[in-house]
Amino acid sequence: MEKTGTATTDSHLEDLFGNPKKPVKNPLVPIGALLTAGVLTAGIISFKQGNSQLGQKLMRARVVTQGATVALMVGTAYYYGDNITGTRKRNADSGD
Repeated sequence: MEKTGTATTDSHLEDLFGNPKKPVKNPLVPIGALLTAGVLTAGIISFKQGNSQLGQKLMRARVVTQGATVALMVGTAYYYGDNITGTRKRNADSGD
């Protein structure tokens, strides 16, 4: 039986998509996503109950929480300097 390069392929895929057992770098992002989903759910329930003023306020709050979550994701990506392969960008000072 001929051996293929599965170890190389697996490590390449792990580099590309990350290790699923790797700890989360920023736990605030999932918390923000859950908060956004909760506000959205509360807004939909308010609209179904006929309370449109509260529903509008909750939809505006959803936009704010969603924007904050996206900003947190972008800020985290910028802070860690990760590119698509998950490796750290080289420092411009190093001369490489």
